[in-house]
Amino acid sequence: MHYLTIKNNQPVPVSDIPEISYNAFLILNTGMVVETAGRHCVNYFGYPEGEKILLICCIADDDEHVIYISSSVVDIHSELHSFTAKQLCFEKFEREIHENYGVQYSDHPWLKPVRYAHDRFDKTNVISNYPFYSIDSEELHEVGVGPIHAGIIEPGHFRFICNGEQILHLEIQLGYQHRGIEKLFLAEKPLNQLATLAENIAGDTTVGHSVAFAQVWESLTGFEPGRDIDYARTIALELERIAIHTGDLSAVCTDIAYQLGSSVFGRLRTPIINFLQEWCGNRLSKGLIRPGLNRYPLTSELAKRLTVVLDTFEPDFTEMNKELFNMPSALSRFERTGVVSTEDASAIGAVGMTARASGVVRDTRVSHPHCLYSELDHKPIVKRHGDVYSRVTIRKKEVFQSIKYIRALLENVPEVPELQSSSILKTPCADLFTISLVEGWRGEICHCAITGSNGKLIHYKIKDPSFHNWMALALSVRNNEISDFPICNKSFNLSYSGHDL
Repeated sequence: MHYLTIKNNQPVPVSDIPEISYNAFLILNTGMVVETAGRHCVNYFGYPEGEKILLICCIADDDEHVIYISSSVVDIHSELHSFTAKQLCFEKFEREIHENYGVQYSDHPWLKPVRYAHDRFDKTNVISNYPFYSIDSEELHEVGVGPIHAGIIEPGHFRFICNGEQILHLEIQLGYQHRGIEKLFLAEKPLNQLATLAENIAGDTTVGHSVAFAQVWESLTGFEPGRDIDYARTIALELERIAIHTGDLSAVCTDIAYQLGSSVFGRLRTPIINFLQEWCGNRLSKGLIRPGLNRYPLTSELAKRLTVVLDTFEPDFTEMNKELFNMPSALSRFERTGVVSTEDASAIGAVGMTARASGVVRDTRVSHPHCLYSELDHKPIVKRHGDVYSRVTIRKKEVFQSIKYIRALLENVPEVPELQSSSILKTPCADLFTISLVEGWRGEICHCAITGSNGKLIHYKIKDPSFHNWMALALSVRNNEISDFPICNKSFNLSYSGHDL
């Protein structure tokens, strides 16, 4: 067998991962993606072993609810045929391997830097000389936006090629704030510091990334979380989804100059995040999720309080959506704007809401369930047109769905055992590989970890859903007017920090 089949959050010895020739590795993984629409690459990375690079590819089979793991060792100075030449969804993974380790690809169509890591292989590749795509024409012009933006968002540069007001091409260039987070996980830090690091991978996805890290660590140490832990994590994930989707509906209204919607949705986000502060002391849920323990149990008293919050929130949210989705001027900005076709979404490996808005059914809550999602009979909300309207509609419907799930969970609050210290977690076992998939509000989060002979982490790989979905934004604006870029951008609301690891 050329690959190993595992489940989400299942640890396996590194030696159990089959090591095959690079040519077989390429044919295997690109072929898997082609064979069925239910398979996609959740992670593909390398790490150095002397003058060699160990490549590990993780292909999720959403229909069979398993993940196929394979590996190959290549020389650091070798020139390889690229996966990307066969399947576009691998393009950014290979660009990162090239940038970090200098591995050359003879036929990669877009071999440019991704993140500008401080320890990148070729430091002559600097962000100020990024090789933007250009067209030599007297009729066309370029428009640059960023990297410095108004407000509090992080830096990123958008380079448009336009014919008058019409966008022909957009190239998105990130990597301004490479923080070296993956390397920080390898430092010998106390577990609580690593958990704090995880919840700061992307500030608007504190719960999503914290749960992924907690599951990785528990997997490596053989810890089985109790029902109260999974219960709190499931509710926290859905509250994060409600809060961000509601805030993004406010932002979408702002971008179409609909002040009432902007104000009301913005106001409705507040009681949700205020409840999180009541629960754990932080409106972004920082400190709430920790490996191996439940620091802030969701008690019966908190459950009653959350029920009141939802009872107050839901009717106002319903009314505001009726106003928004029955307003012709709003619908005219949403419909047929920023379209990503099903074929394009599938080709680039889009995940989460971005994929589902284009008719690609991809949701780890049902395909690779974690926490208590297997009990909720989750049905992904899918739209087919891939436009702003589809993405905004999914946000609205997912908020109602999350409320339904939370209400169902609140009917039976589990008993909470006596609070234990995280010291009950053993040291991670030696020479293990594990992978954790979590469905954050943006989509599929993936954390992979490898331990060495002493049980210490020797590699930690993070993939935020934005890593896949920035390309979807670039495709969505083609043939739209440049004035529609803000509404297209906000309908995705992708992460700079989740990309600039």
